[in-house]
Amino acid sequence: MMWPTWDQAAAAAILCGIAAIVLRRLRPTRARIIAMSAFVELTLMSSLYSVWRLARVLPLAQTDGAIQRARQLDRFQRTLHMPTELSLQRFVLRHEWLARFSNLYYAVVHVPALIAFLVWLFVRHRDKYAPWRNALAILTAFCVVIRFVRVAPPRFLPDLGYIDLATRYGLSIYGPVGTGVSDQFAAMPSIHVGWAAVVAFGAVAASTSRWRWLALGHLLLTMMVVSATGNHWWLDGIVAIGLLVIAIGIDAGVRRLMRPAASPIPTADRQAPASVSVRRAYQGTGESAAATRGWASVIPWLSFHFFSRVWKRLLQRWQLLLKADQRRQRITDGREPVVDRVDVPTAG
Repeated sequence: MMWPTWDQAAAAAILCGIAAIVLRRLRPTRARIIAMSAFVELTLMSSLYSVWRLARVLPLAQTDGAIQRARQLDRFQRTLHMPTELSLQRFVLRHEWLARFSNLYYAVVHVPALIAFLVWLFVRHRDKYAPWRNALAILTAFCVVIRFVRVAPPRFLPDLGYIDLATRYGLSIYGPVGTGVSDQFAAMPSIHVGWAAVVAFGAVAASTSRWRWLALGHLLLTMMVVSATGNHWWLDGIVAIGLLVIAIGIDAGVRRLMRPAASPIPTADRQAPASVSVRRAYQGTGESAAATRGWASVIPWLSFHFFSRVWKRLLQRWQLLLKADQRRQRITDGREPVVDRVDVPTAG
């Protein structure tokens, strides 16, 4: 599948930026203000996409150690008694329709779902658009940085029984290593799961419909298909969700610091209907106040505390596993003698 290249996205960002500048110089009308806001957002998102695509061709990324880290990650998941991706993949392979659906969902739904969510949020819930756009940008920045620590996906470990479903049922977005729309040795964290979490959590937070909870199905399906197709480990998705929680907390904290202490939210803004809020958001008022209300001002910090403790425990167990692997390798190479454990009696 062909996605826009970094230079095409950069050109789109420049054109949208020029259009926004031109509209800004014209006499303001409601239609022009809305169009200018749309072009500004397109400029930002195209720039972020261009940076994301450009990062995968930088010479900083090396494939050395990617397979070894994948094996360590697999062993680490086993120490946590997590279910294996291999059992899920074998279940999917027993049902051809399910395997084809997993491939289709992984290859096709990822980006269009995010674009549809951003458009829906921009049009229907403008006052909640900015924090979720910022969280998406921060999350993607985290992923771009972490990707330089190379981790191979399960499909690169055929000796463990994994296969690449796309090679059997088609719809592969990857070619040979080093080609394709995305980096094949950047499994950790999962951009697929991270962006799906933005769509799911953002839809639940922004909408008031009783059907909004169905959006969580997109996140669950994405986590299932990325593992079933052999493209990600379970922890790839878990880490991506944790990073999103941190990104939401960062955005909420920055907004709280930037908001003047002596500017309380007017009562009229609290009681204004959705249509009025949208109009005021287009006029540049009330967006910051609306974005910091509700659950987003409390849950991100509680979640950040929880995930930081979980992350600390995971790192401790990861370090113990790495030390055990290094000692086993030294013993195998003959650089360290095998010492049997001897119980030394204590005095008295």
